[in-house]
Amino acid sequence: MSYANTHVNVAMLTAGGLAPCLSSSVAALTQHWVAALKAGKISGLTVRMYTDGYKGLLQGESFIVADDVLEQVAALHDLGGSPIGNSRVKLTNVADCVKRGLCKEGESPLEVASQQLLKDEVNVVHTIGGDDTNTQAAELSKYLLEKHGGKVVVVGMPKTIDNDVFPIHQTFGADTAAQQGAAFFENVVSESTANPRMLILHEVMGRDCGYLTAATAKYYREALQKKTFVSPFTTTSKSRDVHAIWIPELPIDIQGEGARLKKVMDEQGCVNVFMSEGSGVKDIVAELEKAGEEVPRDAFGHVKLDKVNPGAYFAKTLAELVDAEKTLVQKSGYFARSAAANAFDKDLINKCAEVGVGAAIDGTSGCMGQDEDAEGMPIRPIEFSRIKGHKPFDASQDWFQQMLTDIGQIN
Repeated sequence: MSYANTHVNVAMLTAGGLAPCLSSSVAALTQHWVAALKAGKISGLTVRMYTDGYKGLLQGESFIVADDVLEQVAALHDLGGSPIGNSRVKLTNVADCVKRGLCKEGESPLEVASQQLLKDEVNVVHTIGGDDTNTQAAELSKYLLEKHGGKVVVVGMPKTIDNDVFPIHQTFGADTAAQQGAAFFENVVSESTANPRMLILHEVMGRDCGYLTAATAKYYREALQKKTFVSPFTTTSKSRDVHAIWIPELPIDIQGEGARLKKVMDEQGCVNVFMSEGSGVKDIVAELEKAGEEVPRDAFGHVKLDKVNPGAYFAKTLAELVDAEKTLVQKSGYFARSAAANAFDKDLINKCAEVGVGAAIDGTSGCMGQDEDAEGMPIRPIEFSRIKGHKPFDASQDWFQQMLTDIGQIN
């Protein structure tokens, strides 16, 4: 199947949580489709946006972008959030879709979605989201191929600030979120000057992957090194430094860390901990379930971290170990993920969108990204069957190990 020299009906949807790339991805894809039209690669173009992700697709809620508006989409690059709305919907979770009124009893959400795409005469649908969104895109692509002859090409764009998708080297928005998280803590850390013996836990998003916490700490420490401190004033680079980095990939010896950080507290009058929100969750969940408490989960079966609240759990334990007089838990996730894409992410998005539009015209489905398993790590439409979430952060990397050494967490 090829859409070269034909009129192409393109649709887009954004889904899952926010990331600093959704608006930019919509803009970049639209721009490259318009460029393909102007270059004569296709004979005509219609761009449709499904609102609120898969929810909008299931309910047939969408709008077509007027031709004159297509020329204005570059403005979206400077916006955070999604210009067409998001939702968390799992097409293969029939019971949840029925419960939420997204399809009727006895209906298959995949069939309802497929029929809507066929009704709207969509040739290409771009799904912009994280691992859950793209695994659902994979299910939809497979269903369309098996049940409807592959009449709709599905090209995904990998959005997630966790950077935890196999085999994609770098997901959209992760770098921006790390920079934004660092900027967030540059202000929050000043709270340590408001109270003696202050414990600050900077809780960073990251369910199973510590990438964002590690990268945020790296960006923060780089910015800290550029600041000038004046003796004998009490606020110093050491008091404002990161004193511990806790991620899901590394075990947390809370007693050992407590003893180490107690010395930091005695010397600096404060302790600053960067921790992934998924750190220690398995242990906390096991403890809750052992106590007979029900652990809330979402439609994808993920533990609802805001209900489990690892930050509060560790803050209470660590505060006692370091003899903190005041404890502050600050979450940078919503601040970081709602930002507009930075220059690095805009460049990555643009390159993936360009290749993605080319692949769609050729009739090739897949999730765009730098394929870690291919020689030279090229940007290509990666087969959906190879897309999986929960890729762990490689904590053995030299830069991360050096950072742990620099802050005294390892010898």
